[in-house]
Amino acid sequence: MSHESHTKDAGQHHIDAFLEMLSAERGAARNTLDAYQRDLKDFAGFLASRDKDVAGAQTMDVRDYLESLSTQGLSASTAARRLSAIRQFHGFLYTDGIRTDDPCGAIEGPRRARPLPKTLSVAEVDALLAAARLVEDGRSQEESVRAYKRARLVCLMEVLYATGLRVSELVGLPLSAAKGDGRFLTIVGKGGRERLVPLSEAARLAIDEYLPLRVARLGDTVSPWLFPSRGRQGHLTRHRFAQLLKDLSISAKLDAGRVSPHTLRHAFASHLLANGADLRAVQQMLGHADISTTQIYTHVLDGRLKALVNEHHPLAKKDSA
Repeated sequence: MSHESHTKDAGQHHIDAFLEMLSAERGAARNTLDAYQRDLKDFAGFLASRDKDVAGAQTMDVRDYLESLSTQGLSASTAARRLSAIRQFHGFLYTDGIRTDDPCGAIEGPRRARPLPKTLSVAEVDALLAAARLVEDGRSQEESVRAYKRARLVCLMEVLYATGLRVSELVGLPLSAAKGDGRFLTIVGKGGRERLVPLSEAARLAIDEYLPLRVARLGDTVSPWLFPSRGRQGHLTRHRFAQLLKDLSISAKLDAGRVSPHTLRHAFASHLLANGADLRAVQQMLGHADISTTQIYTHVLDGRLKALVNEHHPLAKKDSA
C-alpha cells in the first residue's frame, strides 16, 4: 500500500469515528452526517494532495485550505460551514486524546458579507412624495378630514426622508418637537440618547401646513403627540404608518414589496452620502451608537470615490480621451 493510500485510510478512520460520535452522542440526523462527511472528505482530499493526514493538519494547512476555497470562488458561508466541520472534528480528536493541540484555535472564520440595505432611488422617493400630496382617502366624506389626512401623510413622509428617523421615533414624536425655530428636531432615541437632526425646508413647510389642520381636527382635545391617534398608544402606530406607506407606493406605481419605513431611512443615508455628506455626520443623524453600524453604507462612498477619480483625476481623463 502506498503512503498516500495509507494516509487516506487513516484519515477516513478518524472521520468515521467522529461521525459515529455525532450519531451516538448527539443524535445527529442522516443528512447532517452526510454533510459533515462531504466537508471533511474535501478537506482530507486537499491534505492528501500534499501527502498529509487529516488528523495531523496544522494551522497553516487549514488556512491554506480556506484560501483554496476562496480561490475557487466559493461563498463565505460555504467556507464558514466547512471550517465549522473541521473545528468540530479537531475538537473531537483533542478530546479523545488523539491530538494534544487544536490547529483551528487561532483561526478566525471567513467574514460573511453583510447584505446591502434595501433602498430607493431619488426618483422613487420623489414619486412617493408627489403621490402623498395627491392622495385621497375614499372613506372620508368630509373634505376637511381628507385634507387633514393628506397633510399628515405629507408631513410624515417629508420628515422621515429629511431626518432618517426610525419609524418608532417618527410616529412617537412629541408635539414639542415641532416647536422652536423649526431648523432642528430633538430626538430621544435608543437608550434615551438625545440627538439633534436638521430639518429640510420641505419638511419645515410640511409641518407648518399640517399643524393648523391638526388643531382644527382635534378641537379641544389635548394630545402630547405630533401625530395623535385614538388608539391605546395615543399616537399613530408603526403598523398603521407602514400600511399607509404600502398604499402610497401603489399610488406611486412602485413595487410595494420594496417600500417600507426602513427603506426610506436607508434612502436618507444613502442619498446624503452620495451627495458628499460625512460618514460621521450621518452616523449622528441616524442615531447609531457605533460607526461600524453606519459602515453598511460604505458601498455608496466607494461609488462616489470612483466617480470623483474618474471625473477629476488627470490620468482618468487621459485614459478616456
